[in-house]
Amino acid sequence: MPEAKPAAKKAPEGKDDAKAAPKEAPAEEAPAEPPKEAPPEEQSPTAEEPTGVFLKKPDSVSVENGKDVVIVAKLNGKELPGKPTIKWFKGKWMELDSKSGTRFAFKETHDSASNVYNVELHIGKVELGDRGDYRLEVKVNDICDSCGFNIDVEASNQDSSGQSLDSVKHSGEEKSEDKGELDFSGLLKKREAVEQEKRKKKDEDDLGIPPEIWELLKGAKKKSEYEKIAFQYGITDLRGMLKRLKKAKVEVKKSEAFIKKLDPAYQVDKGNKIKLMVEISNPDLPLKWFKNGQEIKPSSKYVFENVGKKRILTINKCTMADDAAYEVAVADEKCMTEVFVKEPPVLIVTPLEDQQVFVGDRVEMAVEVSEEGAQVMWMKDGVEMTREDSYKGRFRFKKDGKRHILIFSEVTMEDRGCYQVMTNGGQCEAELIVEEKQLEVLQDIADLTVKASDQAVFKCEVSDEKVTGKWYKNGIEVRPSKRITISHTGRFHKLVIDDVRPEDEGDYTFVPDGYALSLSAKLNFLEIKVDYVPKQEPPKIHLDCSGKTTENAIIVVAGNKLRLDVAITGEPPPVATWLKGDEVFSATEGRTHVEQRVDCSSFVIESAERADEGRYTIKVTNPAGEDVASIFLRVVDVPDPPEAVRVTSVGEDWATLVWDPPKYDGGQAVTGYLVERKKKGSHRWMKVNFEVFTETTYESTRMIEGVLYEMRVFAVNAIGVSQPSVNTKPFMPIAPTSEPQHLTVEDVTDTTTTLKWRPPNRIGAGGIDGYLVEYCLEGSEDWVPANTEPVERCGFTIKDLPTGERLLFRVVGVNIAGRSAPATLAQPVTIREIVEQPKIRLPRHLRQTYIRKVGEQINLLIPFQGKPRPQVVWKKGGAPVDSTRVNVRTSDIDTVFFIRQAARSDSGEYELNVQIENMKDTAAIRIRVVEKAGPPVNVMVKEVWGSNALVEWQPPKDDGNSEVTGYVIQKADKKTMEWFTVYEHSRPTSCTVSDLIMGNEYYFRVFSENICGLSESPGVSKNTAQILKTGISWKPPEYKEHDFRMPPKFLTPLLDRVVVAGYAAALYCAVRGYPKPKVVWMKNKMEIREDPKFLMTNYQGILTLNIRRPSPFDSGTYSCRAVNELGEALAECKLDVRVPQ
Repeated sequence: MPEAKPAAKKAPEGKDDAKAAPKEAPAEEAPAEPPKEAPPEEQSPTAEEPTGVFLKKPDSVSVENGKDVVIVAKLNGKELPGKPTIKWFKGKWMELDSKSGTRFAFKETHDSASNVYNVELHIGKVELGDRGDYRLEVKVNDICDSCGFNIDVEASNQDSSGQSLDSVKHSGEEKSEDKGELDFSGLLKKREAVEQEKRKKKDEDDLGIPPEIWELLKGAKKKSEYEKIAFQYGITDLRGMLKRLKKAKVEVKKSEAFIKKLDPAYQVDKGNKIKLMVEISNPDLPLKWFKNGQEIKPSSKYVFENVGKKRILTINKCTMADDAAYEVAVADEKCMTEVFVKEPPVLIVTPLEDQQVFVGDRVEMAVEVSEEGAQVMWMKDGVEMTREDSYKGRFRFKKDGKRHILIFSEVTMEDRGCYQVMTNGGQCEAELIVEEKQLEVLQDIADLTVKASDQAVFKCEVSDEKVTGKWYKNGIEVRPSKRITISHTGRFHKLVIDDVRPEDEGDYTFVPDGYALSLSAKLNFLEIKVDYVPKQEPPKIHLDCSGKTTENAIIVVAGNKLRLDVAITGEPPPVATWLKGDEVFSATEGRTHVEQRVDCSSFVIESAERADEGRYTIKVTNPAGEDVASIFLRVVDVPDPPEAVRVTSVGEDWATLVWDPPKYDGGQAVTGYLVERKKKGSHRWMKVNFEVFTETTYESTRMIEGVLYEMRVFAVNAIGVSQPSVNTKPFMPIAPTSEPQHLTVEDVTDTTTTLKWRPPNRIGAGGIDGYLVEYCLEGSEDWVPANTEPVERCGFTIKDLPTGERLLFRVVGVNIAGRSAPATLAQPVTIREIVEQPKIRLPRHLRQTYIRKVGEQINLLIPFQGKPRPQVVWKKGGAPVDSTRVNVRTSDIDTVFFIRQAARSDSGEYELNVQIENMKDTAAIRIRVVEKAGPPVNVMVKEVWGSNALVEWQPPKDDGNSEVTGYVIQKADKKTMEWFTVYEHSRPTSCTVSDLIMGNEYYFRVFSENICGLSESPGVSKNTAQILKTGISWKPPEYKEHDFRMPPKFLTPLLDRVVVAGYAAALYCAVRGYPKPKVVWMKNKMEIREDPKFLMTNYQGILTLNIRRPSPFDSGTYSCRAVNELGEALAECKLDVRVPQ
């Protein structure tokens, strides 16, 4: 991880120097120098040119205690391959993300136009503990950069002065009140003295160094560590730091209550437990724990433990409420720490969905996250939406378990936009489209012709049942009366006029409230006149365009009502007949019916359909003759849906949609198309174009990569919009991956080449199905595929290549979107075997004797290298191994030595030879096959005295090809012959058995023991030990007390050792002497004193020196000296510590 540059930490030092300057000014009044001209901003010596990914680095700031501060930085998105991961640190190790949600807030925005990322750190109500060095770290894939800055916290004016205007005294206390004056001089002098005293104390105490850095300095032991920390954190006053540190260490030693205090800070993940531990000097002293000043009581949440002098507080299932300051008090001493609880990342389980609504609708935008009670941030068009804004606006927030809902009671046009939900583990967005409501007329009002005293009914149907409206006659509003009734039922609006009169004739209009729409119809009053004509008159049809040669055409919209009123005359009244081709209409009821009156014949179609289109004929006849007229009825409708809707191509965030025009255009030319899309599984369709699109190919953009979509198309003509087309098959906007990275040649032979590479930097939501490898001759452009099916591994061996040719190779990534850009080798490769010297890579465990038991498998895998394929030979005793006993399998890179059931005869030294032409490498492998040892021989009872018996024996004739590590001695009473173990792991070949029962006779048997265990059968004593009963008098002989004193003597000397660095080592020896000698260990003739690296033990004369994790520095000559009053003895050895290669 890159470290912050020390130069970034010089800002606060200059600030401290600037503060110290006024303090030194009164000492000597030097003549004022003329002010120097400040350098331009771009030439400022402290200005830092943007480097790497930083366009603007964070500035070091000085802020007053209790105020808020904002740190801003800008990142160059052109230098970053993707969205960066931003982390803020205090010092070098404390990540500020753990304090998120308290006083620390983070903000990240991206300007797509300039490709610049803006990051901000907000700290509210700055405290003195926030003072110190900070670091901003930016990381994207393999790119990582960081920069440092400093925050200096100054005491507020009220705190620094310690005074207020209440302390101002009147200079005229002895005078009258009206003549007293305020004396500020005393207050200012006192304030100045306090300020200087605080400044001096601050400079002397901490030198401007944050507390956490002091803790690091206290843990350092060497001078080089002090210098390293000072350089790392930009501390220039090294002498002052060491003085202050020496004083601090002296103060620490004065602590009487604590042996070990709490660490400065702890960090724990939410839901886990944490232990706070202190060690006190006196376990009888009372101890109390506090959290934010409040005493903690034992509970299932807080568990207290006492282990010796250690006192442990365990906090179970940490929550954000446990993020606090903790304190432990013992007697009059206290120590404090701070616990930071880090929340786990909150993931988005169900993202937001795009919605398309109308003004006034209720809208709920819901998102589901992975944690209950998690904090989420709602944003609209990049601006945060807060609860304070919800009080003023028309929206509110709601939490339902893991679901977070944004609710609009009545949405308006101002609420449309792009909404985002952000958590600390992800984000999602959706678009809210708000449209004005469109009122659709389902049934228009029709013209009426009514006779006197009949009833006239105007009826219309609109799409919204909540819409109200008004009726007008010739522009004047119609009011209800005894004859006129106005009703509104659901979507239907009716105007009923009873007892129609001539004055009711006119134009009637219905106007819906709030819409620029009107429906009009005409009421015709029909007067009935009876003329008595004595003579007959032939029938006549009265049409505007009558005549058999003239085209009479009427156009009606499908679904509307059609009424053809044709006036006829004739005496006697003629009979009218309506025909369509050969079909005669005579019904007086139904969808299509005929209404007959004396002077008029009406043909009515209640709801016109496409099948009604055609030529209609009316024929009127009476005794005086007949008349015929024809009318062509044309039915127009919305077009059929478009056909063959399909997606032809997709990209990272776009898709191309193609369709065919509808077969039937509805009788009117198709003016264009409307396109909608939705996410698969959703029921909310979103309009893609709001203006009619005239082409049959459309490219939809602003789609989310990796999400399944469906699309449909509507056709539009002058009548309206068609039904939607069939949905397209679900498709996913995806893009090919970027090119594979770091393409290299791993191996070349006479006919093959092995390539390896790394995955692409950008894979995308489409994933990657595999890789295709291609090659071509140098100078040619004909690329030959090496594999027909994509390979998933990032490596491939191309076979059957022409020997000696120079070939170029390239690799492309393949996914559902197609092939990526190729990664091509910069230089051609010559297809020729590369000779590599043979070398055996002998495993570590085979560099010493390999021990197995009889009957076990021996399976040795030994890798080697060399090209071309080397010749491998196994030998034992200079001759090839017996193929009936040993199975050998050899590949290009290793050889396997296998024996199914090991026997004693398989022991010995084996030789492995790996040879290429005249080059050869050899390795020796020692194998020892062991089994249980035979029984001891010549077991005899040599001597019996009192209740003791001396038993001796000789080692077994067969030791099982392994050293005998000890013996097990058992005894048995001759009467019961039940065997009991007397000694185990006894190394001598004799032992004294005590505590035998008087009057009994005993047998003894001995088992031998080696690495495989006890021998199958024991060696049994040939004679018995008979213990005589008491009562026999025995006078012990007089003897002179033996002098056991002797000078020290090493029974087992020290042996030279070679050990591996980092692994524990031990030196052993045994010494005898009386009185007990004093033992001194030395390294290079220097006594080893209380060094924690060395552990010295003395157990019954067996001396051990344990060396923990030796390094090459620990190599040398070690000696052990034993001294008593009779003399001394010395044993020496050499220790060589080697670093593994």
